[in-house]
Amino acid sequence: MQYQSMEKSKQQVTSHTGNYYDYTSSNDEVSTMAKTLSILSYITLIGWLVAIVLHGSHKSDFTRFHLRQSLGLIITGALLVLIPLIGWLLNIVVLLIWIHAFYHVVQGHMIKVPLLGDFYQEHLDFIK
Repeated sequence: MQYQSMEKSKQQVTSHTGNYYDYTSSNDEVSTMAKTLSILSYITLIGWLVAIVLHGSHKSDFTRFHLRQSLGLIITGALLVLIPLIGWLLNIVVLLIWIHAFYHVVQGHMIKVPLLGDFYQEHLDFIK
């Protein structure tokens, strides 16, 4: 049961949690370049900038999804830093969400970040 195919595990997770972003892909596997750019986008703002530049020549839905999610986390963290004490404590939650998102991008999943993932996908739609 541990070593199920990626498609089968996607169907199970989707049916039980509903957390997967709806997408259709002709491939079961995410391309190496798309995965690399997506991972890079979660590593600081510089990593995000490099990923968005490289995304211009290597477009994929997987990378676009994670560019939006990671930029949303970067903006949320930056705004919370400006709020003394409460914002700083909430940044711990953002860090935990970042760890969650980073884990799933390394696994090749398209899972929205908890709480604000839908908001990021909707309002950061300039990333194409």
